[in-house]
Amino acid sequence: MFVKLLKWLAGLLVLAVIGLIGWLVVSPPALIRVATGYTAKTVCSNVFIAGRDPDEVLRVDVQAPGHWLLKYISLDVDRNAKTVGASLLGQFGESLTQARGGLGCTKLTGDERYRLAAVSLPAMTPPPSDAMWPDGGRVQPSQDPAIAKILDDPAMTGPGMRAVVVVHNGRILAERYGEGFSAETPLLGWSMTKTVNAAIVGTLVKAGSMSLDQSELRPEWKADGRAKITLADLLAMSSGLEFNEDYGDVTDVTRMLFLTPDMAAFTAAKPLTGEIGKVWNYSSGTATLISRLWQDALGGGAEALAWPSRKLFQPLGMSSAVLETDETGTFVGSSFMYATARDWARFGQFLLQVGVWNGNELLPSGFVDMMREAAPASNGAYTKGQAWIAGPGDEASPGAGAADGAPADTWWLEGHDGQTVAIAPSRRLVVVRLGLTPSRLGYRPQKLLGALANTLP
Repeated sequence: MFVKLLKWLAGLLVLAVIGLIGWLVVSPPALIRVATGYTAKTVCSNVFIAGRDPDEVLRVDVQAPGHWLLKYISLDVDRNAKTVGASLLGQFGESLTQARGGLGCTKLTGDERYRLAAVSLPAMTPPPSDAMWPDGGRVQPSQDPAIAKILDDPAMTGPGMRAVVVVHNGRILAERYGEGFSAETPLLGWSMTKTVNAAIVGTLVKAGSMSLDQSELRPEWKADGRAKITLADLLAMSSGLEFNEDYGDVTDVTRMLFLTPDMAAFTAAKPLTGEIGKVWNYSSGTATLISRLWQDALGGGAEALAWPSRKLFQPLGMSSAVLETDETGTFVGSSFMYATARDWARFGQFLLQVGVWNGNELLPSGFVDMMREAAPASNGAYTKGQAWIAGPGDEASPGAGAADGAPADTWWLEGHDGQTVAIAPSRRLVVVRLGLTPSRLGYRPQKLLGALANTLP
């Protein structure tokens, strides 16, 4: 009898294991699919845009700082097809991403509805190597030992630093790079992409193709209160739309970035949960929806895909910049732009020069002033143009960075895991700091900025 019971229990166990495996194969949980989607996307972009080793990216960028589940993800890299597959234990929840020329990497679902036609983006010409930065690639570093001391201090540049570029009076004064990275390495800006996306909107406003007060932005919104949302509301993160921006689990932002082929439609389907213009809610969905709106304003085709290169990156000499799309061809204006640290510095300098480059007004007069003006609903932390007044960690107390010596008029581009561009107009100073530095480490780039500002003439 006991032997029969053991056999019966063993049989149940086998059936349970078979059932579990079948469930994981046929319908893997969203957490597994987010994990494999995040892994495949991160590795693909770093391999085919930044030229890094896939195993190193998996180990250092994905597994070391991430969720425990990521340690069990395996890769399948096909350099000929320019694809990266990722799956749990090599079997479950597979995600496939592919590099698509100048559009970077995107997750593929295999659904023909989302197949993007072949697009030939305009080739960007690198700035001449013999001209001084920012017009070219030549840099004359400062010989000031005080500057060197600041940038050689790991406490100032922070754990996981990959690049620091200091621009003063329009010239690169100093730069530092982490091991394995250089001035030629494109690096992910994460949410600093939002500010670039806002500047792209500015190029359309200048062209007369958009206006900040336009409403009825989506056809499906015309029948309800969402029709009153304006482009300015979206830029100020004050649309009232529901969106959960929490990371580390399956939420709106992780579903959008790593599971959803049409990110703009995902966000546009969200209901109103707050009063328009009165409630601030940080939302990557909002930024990607903005991308779709300006692309649609240009007809949504090849012209829209080429617009950032033609109207912003090439004029600024940002030849390394790659703004990635979702599967439908919508730019992921919330999160997915790669550029070298020097090109991120070019963009910061462009904002410091209030949208003027080499005497050419690329953005409308006053647009950058609007971009750095506080969004009324944000309690002084965020701007009307997808940027920050509060430095990293100071969101609840804007202005706290002054205690670290940061100039009072500093405004920030900020991205996940320690990406920042600080712009201090009163000191004619731009400081780029990029790396792999989770917020739990408590690093404050305000101290780096303050030390530099207090040292420079």
